[in-house]
Amino acid sequence: MTMSGSGVKTNERPGTRAVLRHARFSAYKARQVLNLVRGLPVAEAMDELNRCEREAGRPIGKLLRSAIANAGANDGLPPDELFVAACFADEGPTMGRFRPRARGRATKIRKRSCHITIIVGRLSPEEIAERRERTGGPADAASSRARRVARSRGEDTEPASVGEPETDEAEHDAPVEAEAPTTAEEPAGEVVDTDTDEADDATTDDAVTDEAVTADEDTADTADAAGAEDDKDED
Repeated sequence: MTMSGSGVKTNERPGTRAVLRHARFSAYKARQVLNLVRGLPVAEAMDELNRCEREAGRPIGKLLRSAIANAGANDGLPPDELFVAACFADEGPTMGRFRPRARGRATKIRKRSCHITIIVGRLSPEEIAERRERTGGPADAASSRARRVARSRGEDTEPASVGEPETDEAEHDAPVEAEAPTTAEEPAGEVVDTDTDEADDATTDDAVTDEAVTADEDTADTADAAGAEDDKDED
């Protein structure tokens, strides 16, 4: 079987590229992730890489962001018009390491590496128009998110409807002063003499104390007299 040489070579593919060299994992593992994003718009490709659970998904996501930045800085292409035109992984140098085994032997360990290339290209005008009609604006996820946030804020800050009175912000911001508690005023016709009542209470307490002392003294005298009579009887 013969292969025709009319195909586009790797270095001649159109678009803006970014290359990651000497990635410390095998090309097989990189290809498993690249197959997920090949041909997708960059917004969908980034979402796919963020959900990817493979370890190679993180460096490949950084490489895709680098390719998008190169397209914007070098070619002036906005992110909402880009897609992953091509992505591939080539074998890199393999480092040899050894692991000790039984009976003094050693087993070789192959530390593989790879070179990853991502090429982003511009969508066709028909695809760009279709995506903008479907999403109602720019096709990238960041722009869509910003548009939703702006719409929600616009709904929260709608102007007051016609006919409603305008409120003064100073009235809402002014602190509310606490009202002092009101005390009930005594009627003018009645005069309460508190000094007289306190004097009467003190006099009553003194009288009760004197009576109690007198009763204690009488009890003591009676007890002494009874003791003296008992002594006489014994004599």
